[in-house]
Amino acid sequence: MISAALLAGLALQLAQNPSPMTDATRRHERITQKPPAGHRKGRAVIFGQPGPASPIIIHFHGDSWLPEQAIASVYTNVTVIAIQAGNGSDSYQDVVKSPEVFQALLAEAGAANTRRPVILTSFSAGYGAIRAILRHSYKRIDSILLMDGLHAGYQDHDADPADLNVFLQFAKEAALGRKRMLITHSEVFPGTFASTTETSDWLLHQLRLRRVPVLRWGPVGMQQLSDARRGRLAILGFAGNSAPDHVDHFHGMATWLRALRRM
Repeated sequence: MISAALLAGLALQLAQNPSPMTDATRRHERITQKPPAGHRKGRAVIFGQPGPASPIIIHFHGDSWLPEQAIASVYTNVTVIAIQAGNGSDSYQDVVKSPEVFQALLAEAGAANTRRPVILTSFSAGYGAIRAILRHSYKRIDSILLMDGLHAGYQDHDADPADLNVFLQFAKEAALGRKRMLITHSEVFPGTFASTTETSDWLLHQLRLRRVPVLRWGPVGMQQLSDARRGRLAILGFAGNSAPDHVDHFHGMATWLRALRRM
């Protein structure tokens, strides 16, 4: 189950007007926590026997057990660090605000002087950390997964490009097959800052890429409404504007990781 503290934080982050904070239409299935596998070394959890080509996955926001469990179900040999820094993207940006801090994270994962693939994943406000890392260590990142958590400020009633340009750069490279990037978004509209729908629309407009309307089931009872792909870039839109709809994206993490890996 997701923690009460995280749910409280989500309610704070998702202050909506007039969207509801509850939903009883979809199933909103939840992943059950299992006994931990792998062995822990500080904040890092090592699954299997990672080698030179085994990925390092650094996740931001949400109870650590869920990304660790999801990643272990997809990758046999992998090193995982899951970071919880509270609420709000600024708190995550501050966690990795310098390249030295990021290099220390890689060292903690046992890969400071290697070229092991680095995958960054985030849920909700955790995108702030990914944006900070891309701004100072862009070349070191191979893949990105953003789960209903790419926001921006407003500029002239549109998403502020200054908050999104580094994600656009990564998306362009993914579209060309040089990187991998998967974005999921709900229909939650916070009101005071750009929603994940609006930021996805901005990226798609810049890329001249159109959404394809779809209607299909996703993980944990989610309903997918749109799909946009090019190369190794995918932007997936889902129904729902409530807190449970938002949390669904986190609990669907194993599905997103499998899709990212297949790109």
